Amino acid sequence: MKKMLNNLQFIPSGNLSRNDVPNVHKWHVYDIYATQKFWEDAVSETNTLLAKLAPYQGTLKTKAAILACFNLVDKISKNLEKIYPYAKLQKDADGTDATAQILTGKAEVLLANSGNACAFVEPELLALPETMLKELEIDPDFKDYTHYLDNLLRQRQHVLTIPEENLLAKSTLAAGAPEEIFHTLVGADLTFADVKDKDGKPAKVSEGSYLLNMTSPDRILRKNTFTSLMTSYRQFRNTLAASLTAKARTSYFYATSRKYADTRAAALDEENIPASLYDNLLATVEKNLPALHDYMALKKQVLKVDELHPYDIYLPLTAKGGETFHFTFEEAKATVLKALQPLGDTYLDDIQAAMEGGWIDTYENKGKRSGAYSWGVYGVHPYVLLNFQPRYNGVTTLAHEMGHAMHSYYSSQSQPHSKAEYTIFCAEVASTTNEALLLEFMLKKADREQKIFLLNQFLEAVRTTVYRQTQFAELEMIFHNKITAGEMLTADYMEDLWHKLNVKYYGEAFTVDKLLDCEWSRIPHFYTPFYVYKYATGYSAATAFSQNILSRDQTKVKSYLNFLRAGGSDYSLNILKTAGVDLTTPQPVQVTLDKFNAKLAELKSLL
Repeated sequence: MKKMLNNLQFIPSGNLSRNDVPNVHKWHVYDIYATQKFWEDAVSETNTLLAKLAPYQGTLKTKAAILACFNLVDKISKNLEKIYPYAKLQKDADGTDATAQILTGKAEVLLANSGNACAFVEPELLALPETMLKELEIDPDFKDYTHYLDNLLRQRQHVLTIPEENLLAKSTLAAGAPEEIFHTLVGADLTFADVKDKDGKPAKVSEGSYLLNMTSPDRILRKNTFTSLMTSYRQFRNTLAASLTAKARTSYFYATSRKYADTRAAALDEENIPASLYDNLLATVEKNLPALHDYMALKKQVLKVDELHPYDIYLPLTAKGGETFHFTFEEAKATVLKALQPLGDTYLDDIQAAMEGGWIDTYENKGKRSGAYSWGVYGVHPYVLLNFQPRYNGVTTLAHEMGHAMHSYYSSQSQPHSKAEYTIFCAEVASTTNEALLLEFMLKKADREQKIFLLNQFLEAVRTTVYRQTQFAELEMIFHNKITAGEMLTADYMEDLWHKLNVKYYGEAFTVDKLLDCEWSRIPHFYTPFYVYKYATGYSAATAFSQNILSRDQTKVKSYLNFLRAGGSDYSLNILKTAGVDLTTPQPVQVTLDKFNAKLAELKSLL
């Protein structure tokens, strides 16, 4: 289906070719470079700049040389941050576009060449006397690089000699094998048996369809899907335990080579996060597990099942067991704007201009990448990829990705390039804050059935983002401690550990099926050690921010907007604390779990 009357009434279809999608629903890649010729000129200029960088190697001993080198590296980086997205955005919009494939390949080579060309900078800086680096940090000429220099000095003891650093750098390709093996097995070799629904109709099972099937009212389909997927993973339980052991041992090798006590210490130090924050998260969530147990008991009662199995817990608790909303994209945009009114007129004007200004690629088409993301392009504007569906999830995805986009936009508007990029620790805060504001707005105007749906959505978000990610974080800490002790991770050990944690987290109302014990083996985040806890802390910070914003206290609203503008100008915890959320204390996590309890009570009363 193509057009009806005009582009705003366009009805999407995933079978459309890219050319059939109206331009009003495509992002404006030409805002980065007006033509491909300009892109090619930028590539040529960057290669010239890289050639100019080479003579600086071995000369970073004076203020003048260091400043000139910093400025040159910054200019190269700015160019690359436009060159790569110009190509990759077009490839993501249509993977069948041969030109976009070629441009992306060229951009990736340029990125690799740049990384190699810049590799000498940090080791040379750290070979300088510490007093000189401290002098540069307070020098007005280095004002754009103050945080970079401070962070470099902070991690100085963990940076090795230049030959040692070169040796570790050369080992990274081989050391990436465990992760590559996992993704190859799961993405290419692992297959899942087809299943049947309650009517005997066949259905495909994949990682992509798994969660969709888990929210189906058809319990037979849910059970069969769960059994198919988990059975396939269990067949490779020993191989996946070996690959995880290899990844954990590799991470421990790099951590101890850099003089850290263990893998967790190295991972947390990357963003200057104290171990106490991680421990406080686990302790606070454990203290609040009775609320999750109550939620599972409510699900069991409402679903009227003798046993609540893993394939039951994703099912919504509405009477129809599913979606209660329908939105066009225009209605979705209007709804998001209304929900974000507490952020003030300037924010609303900016986000509305973004929605109408070519930032968003809205609908699915043949060859388009699945899912959604936001990509900030410094000096231009962010880009948002959607595959919009006319459901509530489509509206939350729009609010979420625009939260990322506005965070990138405000940080790039307020910070120099060297301080504009916010950390992974802060990355999900703005997006989830928007989601929280949307939920509260929707609840105010919802009927009973819609409220049940919305409250269930919130409880599921906290279950999967705070409780479940903390459960992953606890598992991760335990199995990495085993690696630190010089042991390996057997499939039997991992399954027993995961079984015990599921009993602990979900309580007596939940039946821990034997097949669930192998679920640890399908979690890709374990191949990026000590990452998952950031989902829980980010969600908790967003909950605290949304409550501050909804208080209509303009000082708190201003503090949040200043957080968006801060980018990467300081350490994550400092930026958040200045904005009013102190994650070094349990309070933000407790606020989130208190809200979970309150919304659970509200859902109970409605049911």
